[in-house]
Amino acid sequence: MKKVVVGMSGGVDSAVTAALLKKQGYYVIGLTMLLNDGDDYSDAEKLCADLEIEFHLLDLRAEFKNIVKERFLNDYSKGITPNPCVLCNKYIKFGLMYDELLKYDADYIATGHYALIKDGKLYKSKDEKKDQSYFLYNLTKDQLGKVLFPLADYNKNEVRELALEFDLSVASKKESTDVCFIGAGGFKTFIKENLNDEPGDIIDVASGEVLGKHDGLAHYTIGQRRGLNIGGTNDRMFVCKKDIDNNVLYVTIGDESDYLVSYACEVEDVNLLSELPSKCSAQFRYHQVDNDVLVSMLENGNLLVEYPQGVKSVTIGQVCVLYDGNECLGGGIIKRIIEDKNV
Repeated sequence: MKKVVVGMSGGVDSAVTAALLKKQGYYVIGLTMLLNDGDDYSDAEKLCADLEIEFHLLDLRAEFKNIVKERFLNDYSKGITPNPCVLCNKYIKFGLMYDELLKYDADYIATGHYALIKDGKLYKSKDEKKDQSYFLYNLTKDQLGKVLFPLADYNKNEVRELALEFDLSVASKKESTDVCFIGAGGFKTFIKENLNDEPGDIIDVASGEVLGKHDGLAHYTIGQRRGLNIGGTNDRMFVCKKDIDNNVLYVTIGDESDYLVSYACEVEDVNLLSELPSKCSAQFRYHQVDNDVLVSMLENGNLLVEYPQGVKSVTIGQVCVLYDGNECLGGGIIKRIIEDKNV
């Protein structure tokens, strides 16, 4: 009997993952990662009892704080827009959790991610709306051989139907969509509590006129229109630039394409899962449509990703993930963007 360690979050996806693997004949061990103070793992513990599988709790609060939370806050303080789920997958779920294979003498680990592994390669899942291959590009080839994604061929509605068939208590549990460590107070509260983010001027980039005061640069994103609280302006005004050194938020009125479109980017911390063709597609944000790109390797080991058609709101700190059809080729972190059409 093959042994598999299943990451149990207490949600419907991980519950169905465990139930499917048990039905398929695996010896299933439930492992819940404690990542934040106050995390409620009672649903995960009950599910393991209902499924008659082992339940174990892995306390990773210190590691999660140092690796994910601190990086998230540090990036925001520099005006970078980070992706904490990518860091968590790389270092926590498929890093520290993966190490538990040895502890439990297991053959595989499994999670409720919507993605497909086939012949040692990573692909998009059946459910395009739920596909999470974007967050998994930095798995290693060795990990791909030891990871199972049982939900690859199901959509979300089918997973909920399976949960009812398995008589799982979380069949109708609401799906979590927020960053897990933000808390009930929301993003603004989290930033205020954890960053010394000082108010500063909001300036019209064209005229240089001071239009108002911002609450701290970390509270704003490039392209943002709402919540600027500038008296006497209309909703055509948006954030076009953040000056971290001088604590200035620049806004403008007009066509976003004049400020937010770029034509290439440099990608660092590259992880490749397959041989990279010169032409492929890329996603620069989760659930973004695929963009046709040209890719070349730079002397420093980074990638130059060109998109001559222009793409709006490609952002430093976010993830660029490359695809060939449904196959995920790998990706990396956007280091800089190039706004000149003639790269």
